[in-house]
Amino acid sequence: MYAPRMASILFTRGAPSLDIIDQEGLREAAQKAFTDDPGGTFAYGTSVGYVPLRTWLAEQHGVAPEQVLVTNGSMQADAFLFELLVSEGDDVVVEAPTYDRTLLNLRQRGANVHAIELETDGINVDALEKLLESGVRPKLAHIIPNFHNPAGYTLSEAKRTRLLELSAEYDFVLFEDDPYVKVRFEGEPLPTMLSQDKNAKVVYASSFSKTMAPGIRCGYLVGPKDVIKKVQDIATTTYISPNMVAQSIVNSYCRSGRLEESVVNVRTALRARRDALVAALRRELPEAVFTAPQGGYFMWVELPGVSIEKLFPVAKEHGVEFVKGSDFLLEGGDNELRLAFSGVTPEQIDEGITRLAAAVRSLS
Repeated sequence: MYAPRMASILFTRGAPSLDIIDQEGLREAAQKAFTDDPGGTFAYGTSVGYVPLRTWLAEQHGVAPEQVLVTNGSMQADAFLFELLVSEGDDVVVEAPTYDRTLLNLRQRGANVHAIELETDGINVDALEKLLESGVRPKLAHIIPNFHNPAGYTLSEAKRTRLLELSAEYDFVLFEDDPYVKVRFEGEPLPTMLSQDKNAKVVYASSFSKTMAPGIRCGYLVGPKDVIKKVQDIATTTYISPNMVAQSIVNSYCRSGRLEESVVNVRTALRARRDALVAALRRELPEAVFTAPQGGYFMWVELPGVSIEKLFPVAKEHGVEFVKGSDFLLEGGDNELRLAFSGVTPEQIDEGITRLAAAVRSLS
């Protein structure tokens, strides 16, 4: 067993480590924001967010600025949308597994949550269609299309098309929650459902936490004007404005051209970490079942015959921590876990999986 004083290796947080954050670029962006627009940066703003950033985002997505609202992180954007659309007893659809905070938020609102199996190419649309045919009428379906948290999977193009068709046919909001879209290591990017939406059914969310810095706390929503206006009304009663300083810095950074350079650096580092994780798992835990993600921060791993509930404290004693699969599911997941590889170096990953394997062996 590892000595208690040995530092734990943490596969727990989906955040980039400090060494792959463009600290110098963010310092320059902050200085430029403070110099070029001190009035807009340091004063109260409006509930739609920092207006130049809102305009930039609208241009990126090919929509009118009135279709964009910038918030304090994408989780706040999610919470605003749920407050608008979901009341106690309302039906909602999520993937199984899905992001644990989404489950918590929806359950706290008293929603009737329908968890649909997640396959390696995205949500099981046949199962979703059967649910809809049974008479269930969800207010929204929450979908994480790219490099899913926690699973790492990516929604196929065919399934994106089918989800758009189902949302139009059965009249529900398709909530495209897409904070990892830029962090692709390999393969061709797929068009967003937002960009293909002909029926005003998609509300899109993303964030700068995964490409710029988690501490920047800047996310946004894009959707139909009437939906965004109603969300804006909720934001207005929540605060006078979101964080103008952070949003002004993000705007300065994005317009400087440094964002794409930063994204390339993040992709390069995370691909090396993904590769290290795959290699270590194949060497140390050949029985592990997983699909290597094409991007993002996470890998979903099944350990057949292993109780994760029992493994969790033993792994901690061995100096390695992860998140239990059951945290992301309404039921099940006892032999599954999520490994976040974004905040650990390849060397730490190699050592961490060696420790994890030792913990697994000690159970038997």
